[in-house]
Amino acid sequence: MHIIVCIKQVPETTEVKINPENNTLIRQGVKAIINPFDMYAIEEAVRLKEKFPGSKVSVISMGPPQAEEALREAISLGADEGYLVCDRAFAGSDTWATSYTLAGAIKLIGAFDLIICGKQASDGDTAQVGPGIATHLDIPQITYVKKIEEITAKTMRVERMMEEGYEIIETPLPVLITVVKEINDPRLPSLKGMMRAKSAKITVLTQKELNLDPQSIGLCGSPTQVVKIFTPPHRTGGQVITGETDEIAEKLVALIKDEVH
Repeated sequence: MHIIVCIKQVPETTEVKINPENNTLIRQGVKAIINPFDMYAIEEAVRLKEKFPGSKVSVISMGPPQAEEALREAISLGADEGYLVCDRAFAGSDTWATSYTLAGAIKLIGAFDLIICGKQASDGDTAQVGPGIATHLDIPQITYVKKIEEITAKTMRVERMMEEGYEIIETPLPVLITVVKEINDPRLPSLKGMMRAKSAKITVLTQKELNLDPQSIGLCGSPTQVVKIFTPPHRTGGQVITGETDEIAEKLVALIKDEVH
């Protein structure tokens, strides 16, 4: 079984600063980590590899050169090989162009049985890249997977989290799934894993290797573009209403009426 895990390197802090000139994240001086939801994807892939001898886990990430660190960490956790999709031609990609580029890289990597992604990235929260990859590859997709119940040579059955409970879905392979944190508890890297990751070869895939449509990558291939990003100012002022419950209710109604009129 060949399992591909798509991961993203994101800023560790939630206090992200924005460059006002080009509306991009200021990454200098900010520690980067593997997107938290992607850690569950890595763990699930490694568990499947341990369950099915002879399986292989490939990890792929699209980003700047420093994203290689995330790939090495994934290898230290049990993945077998890492691929970094990196080229200035991919800069400015929205979720659609990103999923198109990653799908192109996956096609180049070769045959696979399963693609696992975290349900969303902490710095974007769109949850669109995973489904986008499945669309470009023309394979089934199941989002918000909380448990893999069974895998055979041709099918897989999973529990998919819903707002009120869950549903059981069976799908043919290959398939792409996105996972939630309820699926497992990620492990820590072993000393042996860290040593292997340190010397592992990371394959870099550029536009030259992928040979993608130039009009479908980067800013040119992005149907959505960021016009402006800013941090909302902190709210100030406000009014505190005190008293008994009935008295507070009367004051609140009076204030609302004043605002309406």
